[in-house]
Amino acid sequence: MIIHLKLADYVELVRHAKNVAPVEDCGLLGGTIDGGEKHVERVFFLTNTDHSPEHFSLDPQEQFAVVKELRAQGWQLLGNWHSHPATPSRPSEEDKRLAFDSTASYFILSLAGGEPVLNSFHVDKEKKVTKEDLRIH
Repeated sequence: MIIHLKLADYVELVRHAKNVAPVEDCGLLGGTIDGGEKHVERVFFLTNTDHSPEHFSLDPQEQFAVVKELRAQGWQLLGNWHSHPATPSRPSEEDKRLAFDSTASYFILSLAGGEPVLNSFHVDKEKKVTKEDLRIH
């Protein structure tokens, strides 16, 4: 699966996650699917109701508002994203356990070390993780 993300959205993800750190930042991804490619049209920033540096829960009321917005725009829910303030850009065991939608893309933005690292992952029903082809432009 190829996923397209606008450079401006990537920059905003990094900025927002840095402002929220050391708490994990999180949200949803809305857009379109065209053949074997996903196009992120909007990154939604949601509240981490856990307020934790090691895990996140999306605010249910905010999730509902995003679903309404997706429907209004004719977009699909492509997946979700969250930051890892102090660990690499790969799914933790908890991330894999909580990955219930095998059609979703799971973006993980690492703020550990020097430059931020954003990757997208697919987690199948058996919890096997595959890195997706994320293209930022």
